[in-house]
Amino acid sequence: MGFYQPEKLPKLMVAPNGARKIKKDHPAVPLTISETVATAKSCYEAGAGAIHLHVRDKEGQHVLDAGLYKEALNELEHQVPNMHIQVTTEAVGKYSPADMRKLAYDVTPPGASIGTSELIPSRNPEDEDIKLYKYLTEAGTKIQHILYQPEDIDLLIKLLNKAEIQINDAWCLFVIGHYSGRISYPENISLFVKKMEEQNIKLDWSICAFGKEEMSCLEKAVSLGGKIRVGFENSLFMPNGEIATDNHMKVDAINKLFKLSQ
Repeated sequence: MGFYQPEKLPKLMVAPNGARKIKKDHPAVPLTISETVATAKSCYEAGAGAIHLHVRDKEGQHVLDAGLYKEALNELEHQVPNMHIQVTTEAVGKYSPADMRKLAYDVTPPGASIGTSELIPSRNPEDEDIKLYKYLTEAGTKIQHILYQPEDIDLLIKLLNKAEIQINDAWCLFVIGHYSGRISYPENISLFVKKMEEQNIKLDWSICAFGKEEMSCLEKAVSLGGKIRVGFENSLFMPNGEIATDNHMKVDAINKLFKLSQ
């Protein structure tokens, strides 16, 4: 059995837990591998074509742990063979670019999300960054580049050009707002789109947004031809403003609203 590797970025990805939320935030936040696998299965059945995967340690803390990721990947490969599995390398202010690179090398996952500005805080790609991107691309890992501001597109172009990797159709996630409370303004999506047009490139892009503003951002993204990532990592709210019972309920409602089934 091999991991599912779609050619295009799935229209709907679920991010069920993220790095920060715990049971106190919502009792249905999956923290263990078994909880995450069960959530992946139910969200796949509800229309999510991919999962953005975080693993937690025994205390429920976000960790970049290759062993835990390999265990989770093995379970997910068997339980949801037609779901794309994306491992996060998110630093969360805790891990260094070297830690991010080590995890990617140690796991070589089917999919990986990499915050371009987290990996390259100097905004000048070095040989080790170019080597990592070449390695993952040659290994078949589907990289989704996490872009926090439109200027990160410039950094991504610089990186991929140096690595001799095609920029057009590269998978990206535009992060609209921030978990800490920075408001997710739908109009900010247009700034990323404008930057793409200025650079004359075509990215395979999706967005995530936070809190009560999430829905208006999702609507804007879909109207512009973008894709979306939803789940408890970003927001607990349903389209009607109520708190979702679990990730499955939210994914199902979003999928039906936007008709996104793969």
